[in-house]
Amino acid sequence: MELWKAVVLGIVEGLTEFIPVSSTGHLTITEKLLDLQIDDASVTGFTAVIQVGAILAAVIYFFRDIVRIVKGFVLGLFSSRHRGFDYRFGWYVIVGSLPIAIVGVVAKDAITGPLRSLWVVASALILWSAVMVYAERVGRQNRGEGQLNMADAVIIGVMQSAALFPGVSRSGATISFGLLRDLDRVTATRLSFFLGIPALIGGGAFELKDAVSGPSVGVPALLVGTVVSFIFGYASIAWLMRFVARHSLVTFVWYRVALGVAIILALTVGGWSAT
Repeated sequence: MELWKAVVLGIVEGLTEFIPVSSTGHLTITEKLLDLQIDDASVTGFTAVIQVGAILAAVIYFFRDIVRIVKGFVLGLFSSRHRGFDYRFGWYVIVGSLPIAIVGVVAKDAITGPLRSLWVVASALILWSAVMVYAERVGRQNRGEGQLNMADAVIIGVMQSAALFPGVSRSGATISFGLLRDLDRVTATRLSFFLGIPALIGGGAFELKDAVSGPSVGVPALLVGTVVSFIFGYASIAWLMRFVARHSLVTFVWYRVALGVAIILALTVGGWSAT
């Protein structure tokens, strides 16, 4: 892969990882525009690995929170006196991360094969938009971070697995179901970030072998894409945390639907192939 293509894909990943428009869907579209084989194993691996750059940006952005939570969790393992919110939140992240790990391993062949299709991306962009609108309409948003419980973590963690369909959006899935659990938008977004850290680091490690072993990518492109996604991912996080405090997720729906329709037109009348 030429390094300039890795830069472009790193920018796309960093900008779209955390907003509910589907980074994998956008990477799939961009790879198609760059004349890459989107269902090639090494290209699929590249997509997963450069997400780690954006997730490392989340680690830096939330570093103080992460240190506090890890400290509270470790202390709570050895003393019931320290089993406060940070200890419980640590368990929420662990348990909530398990579903996507299990589904990712079991369904790996489908994720890297049939699901890497622009038909899937277009359909998911449009259909999941209805879920986002519904969540904003019915969610009461009257529960803050201190009111999180294990049921929230399990349900939102299960729904994180829906993001394995390119076009759904991991943040779109987790934030929407956080709202359906009546969490306020900022709390749902923060939980989405924390659940994404182990999920995407694990996914990147799982796909690393395919990314570096195939002839389509190469280590230099992988490193460049990851670094660029880190830089743009940090900027994206800072912007999103300010945005969700005042704006509805429905803002993103118009873009998702328009993009989905544009892809369908490109596939049906524009001569694009789905892979």
